Amino acid sequence: MAGELVLLDFWPSPFGMRSRIALAEKGIPYEYREEDLRNKSDLLLQMNPVHKKIPVLIHNGKPVCESVIQVQYIDEVWHDKAPLIPSDPYQRAVARFWVDFIDKKIYELGSKIWKTKGEEQANAKKEFIECLKLLEGELGDKTYFGGESLGYVDVALVPFYSW
Repeated sequence: MAGELVLLDFWPSPFGMRSRIALAEKGIPYEYREEDLRNKSDLLLQMNPVHKKIPVLIHNGKPVCESVIQVQYIDEVWHDKAPLIPSDPYQRAVARFWVDFIDKKIYELGSKIWKTKGEEQANAKKEFIECLKLLEGELGDKTYFGGESLGYVDVALVPFYSW
C-alpha cells in the first residue's frame, strides 16, 4: 500500500508528532510539509475542510484527519511493520481507553495549566499530577504501555512529555 504520503503539520504540534512517531517507528517514508497556522495553505483547507487544522495525513491524494485516527490508519495500512495497536480485542480496547484518557485529561489539564493563573492553575496542576500517577500505575514495571515494544498509548503520550 505504498504511494504518495504527505503530512501537513506544524513542528511543535504534539498531535502531528504522533503521526511522525508512528511513521518513524514503522520506517515509512513521507513528505513533510510545514504549515503556517496563521496563513493556512489551500491544500490544508481543501484536505481538512471541516476543522481546517493540522495534522493532515494525505495518502495517495486522500486525507486522513485527527492524530489518533492517523496512527490507527498508519498501523492498519502498514500492519506488517512494527505493530502499534494490540491484536487482542481486549488489549486494543484498553489501549484505546488510555489514549482517550490522554486526550481528554492530559491534554485538557496541560492546556489549563498553560492558560490559567492562581487557584485555577494550582487545581489543574494537582489534577494533572494525579492523572500522571494513574498512567504511571498503568505502566507499572513495563518498558512500554503495550509491554516490550512501543505501542499506541506510548505514541499518544510521548508528545506531551515535555509538558
